[in-house]
Amino acid sequence: MATAQQPETKNQQPRTVAELVEDIQALTTEIQELYCLDEIPWCIGYSGGKDSTAILQLIWNAIAALPPEKRTKTIYVITTDTLVENPVVSAWVRNSLEQMKVAAKEQQMLIEPHLLYPAVKDTFWVNLIGKGYPAPRNRFRWCTERLKIQPADSFIRSVIRSSGEVILVLGTRKTESAKRASTMAKHREWRVRDRLNTNPNRPNSLIYLPIEDWSTEEVWIYLNQWKNPWGYSNKDLFTMYRGATADSECPLVVDSSTPSCGDSRFGCWVCTMVNKDKSMEAMIQNDEEKEWMQPLLDIRNELDVDNDHDKRDFRRIWGEVTLFERNVDGETSVEPIPGPYTKYWREHWLRRVLEAQTQIRRTAPENMCDITLITPEELSEIRRIWLEDKHEFDDSLPRIYKEVTGEEFQDPRPGADYSLLGSDEWATLEEICEGDAMHLELMAKLLDTERQFRKKARRTGIYDALEKCFETSSRSLEEAVKNAYLKRDLKTAVTQGDVAKVKQLTLGDVVAEDTKDASSAAKPKTWASMKFQNKETTS
Repeated sequence: MATAQQPETKNQQPRTVAELVEDIQALTTEIQELYCLDEIPWCIGYSGGKDSTAILQLIWNAIAALPPEKRTKTIYVITTDTLVENPVVSAWVRNSLEQMKVAAKEQQMLIEPHLLYPAVKDTFWVNLIGKGYPAPRNRFRWCTERLKIQPADSFIRSVIRSSGEVILVLGTRKTESAKRASTMAKHREWRVRDRLNTNPNRPNSLIYLPIEDWSTEEVWIYLNQWKNPWGYSNKDLFTMYRGATADSECPLVVDSSTPSCGDSRFGCWVCTMVNKDKSMEAMIQNDEEKEWMQPLLDIRNELDVDNDHDKRDFRRIWGEVTLFERNVDGETSVEPIPGPYTKYWREHWLRRVLEAQTQIRRTAPENMCDITLITPEELSEIRRIWLEDKHEFDDSLPRIYKEVTGEEFQDPRPGADYSLLGSDEWATLEEICEGDAMHLELMAKLLDTERQFRKKARRTGIYDALEKCFETSSRSLEEAVKNAYLKRDLKTAVTQGDVAKVKQLTLGDVVAEDTKDASSAAKPKTWASMKFQNKETTS
């Protein structure tokens, strides 16, 4: 008899197909009993992939077998679109959710699909292009929480508020990876019954894992042998996975050495947490009709560089130099942490995304030619950040948009196009500053800070805001880094109680040219200290 191999789990005998069928029947009964046990609503995490499709299909078929009078509570199917999903998968999921709505109504199933999105301020491009966050890395993985966790968590909290509790149904499996198996083993201490855990991260919620012990091959056997209840094609899903596998083959599994197409992983096309986007590369390689995605792969690879320090500011996003201790090959060094992308590179990434969007709309097949890589709402928020937070009043976004797309940018934000300062004033300022980038930045901040306070009835806080401009933008790279080292050494000396070192740092290395007191001598002379002098020293 054919077997459903489980090569991922060591020291475990593979189950026969007959045993898998028996397990599915037992799961069906378990799902029905758990559903009818109470009034707690269910939320199923659905990504459109094989595992989430399998659990949704299991639950749909089990509940559909109940009499209509017992289908009394809602099952929410939630999907988070990060707005940077693989376009092929994203379209697949959207169409699938629409088909679910139709099928649920026809079959009298209380199943509600919900497509969730991150808040505009949290989207990938608003953070990378707007704020200048660098491409995500293990040390700064800022994307997952904003793009995936928060939208789903917000929806789950709303269900808990209205119903008191919720059961989350997930397609997590132990055989996905050693790390996943380890995490699931750790969570067993919160288990209340087979495949049902309390959720340590969210009070009043339980986590149900119907296929936690299934292998990849068992998932595919189930999807290929059992009909999809909402009318979608599991064979098309199988084909999509096959197209995302490098060798373009999904062979019949006959032993543990046979490769499986189920290893394909879909996700954000901009993801730099992996070495390569193997699924997109394989799609482009295996299907000429998907060559239109090449611009996306090019941007992703351009973002994924080992060292992008030359593209980033020498200060952190709040304007200060921060030092960190690095250990490379046993040698310890203290270096500044690079900050956000500079103005030039933020504008560069905006241009690249708009170019890719324009090109894809010309070359993609008819069902994908209306693709949107960056939404008008995201563009508006990026523009706001550049203008209001970064004081870049040259307002370059509409100009870049017009140059790339040939169209005028229609900003949906009321009053966005009204400004006292613009590109002409910026050009004049550049000419006055004669190539001194820090001088240009400081003058721009001062002028725009004054503009922001101009219409306020009370200008409380303007002096603090102006002083902050001096503090963050009045030192050159060399001066700022030197000052950061001085502050670090001084703090270390104070912590260690080294009075001699404190005196040396405050009275030796930074001696004032006049007879100022030691506390003022500890601060290097900057435009801020010259502009905002103590009244005692100026009288």
